[in-house]
Amino acid sequence: MHQLLCLLVALSAALTVHAETAPNSRNLILIIGDGFDDQHVTMGRNYLVGMSGKLILDTMPYRASVQVETVSEQGQPLYVADSANTATSLATGGVTQIGRIATDIEDNDLPTIAERALDSGFRVGLVTTSSLTDATPASFLAHVSARSCEGPEEVLGSTYYGIPQPACLDDARDNGGPGSIIEQLVNSGAQVLLGGGTKFLEQTTIDDETVAALAAGRGYRILDRGTDLESVPPDRPILGTFDEETLEVRWRGTGGRVGEETETSWLHHLSDYLGNTEEPEPMSCEPNTDYEGTPSLASMTDLALRHLSLDNDRGFFLMIESASIDKQAHERNPCGSIGEIEQLEESLALALSFAAQHPDTAILVTADHAQAAQILPEPSLYSNYPIPIYSPGLTARVATPEGGLMRINYATNNGFSEEHTGANVPLFANDVAGPWLNPFLRQREVHDAMSAFLFGTRELDTE
Repeated sequence: MHQLLCLLVALSAALTVHAETAPNSRNLILIIGDGFDDQHVTMGRNYLVGMSGKLILDTMPYRASVQVETVSEQGQPLYVADSANTATSLATGGVTQIGRIATDIEDNDLPTIAERALDSGFRVGLVTTSSLTDATPASFLAHVSARSCEGPEEVLGSTYYGIPQPACLDDARDNGGPGSIIEQLVNSGAQVLLGGGTKFLEQTTIDDETVAALAAGRGYRILDRGTDLESVPPDRPILGTFDEETLEVRWRGTGGRVGEETETSWLHHLSDYLGNTEEPEPMSCEPNTDYEGTPSLASMTDLALRHLSLDNDRGFFLMIESASIDKQAHERNPCGSIGEIEQLEESLALALSFAAQHPDTAILVTADHAQAAQILPEPSLYSNYPIPIYSPGLTARVATPEGGLMRINYATNNGFSEEHTGANVPLFANDVAGPWLNPFLRQREVHDAMSAFLFGTRELDTE
């Protein structure tokens, strides 16, 4: 499968491009791997193509490191981010606090690149394997004070795992605001919205109609799991939701296994220097049966590219998110994350093939923030010491197709969900995007580079 994708890209790149584009026509494709830091890039490479192989990502001619910036409510620096504030930086060029969607710490709305694109006559699309209302896609077309305000019910307050979540009372339509995230998305004018989030379309608005009815009234064709994505006509905007919230992932560990604790004997509880340990058994990555019937990220990407490009002499902005690299790392499920990396690669192959035929198409691939997974020695360098040595946290030992054993460790906390980490993240780009980039960028400068390309200004000038 992966070799076929590489061949597709190579053949497309070799074609002589004859496509004629209008003078002001430009296309920008931003692919975000949520939590897709260098640890996850390496995990994906090791598993999908082997340690000495190359991902499609690795063939892209430009590479940069991106510094993530976050501030507290008081404007003081924080060193670990979430998807809301980082997607806000990518979408707006602003630096804000955790949980905010395209708003600053004083709750002012920050104009987004997608909104500016619509105002300038470009078409806009969002494609994601998360709910469309999740932090990353939301930050490009919505403005709320808290990421939890996804639907007309949640904007007035909600709970998550029994914990009360912030309301966005000033944003609620009940109080004269623009509404919840899903309401703002369907009122945005975007031509393509594809992902999860059916539960939010089913909620009732202040007008006593469902959000789905609101969207239909705005001219959207509503797609669901029963829709043949290859045959959707391009006559009007499309809104597709294919799961209640996040889409199911393609792979799982053997029998649904995820990271596990190392078992220790009773003597070890008496002293760190006594007793024995038993490591988790190796696992393989296998198909996730719950994934059946779920549209792939590539199939949604293909539909979006066809829909946005047909009879379009101005161009488009398309954000594609492989969301569950992050979500599966929270659950300590490396196979789930690796399957999402494969989906990102498949969508990138389609984007590169499209760009080969449309020469004014810039492609950037980056992450919003770093995540918890670490690749550790297998076995430990100290395994022959006469004392028990093992990884703290939870460990998954993943058998790779090339015959290796990759140890993935999760150890950010002892709770039910791993946390993000504070490292910089990678950025990959094609040669069209390259002149607007530098080897090191702050995340807000990635936004500035995209704006410079899309709206026709010159190369990015960073400090």
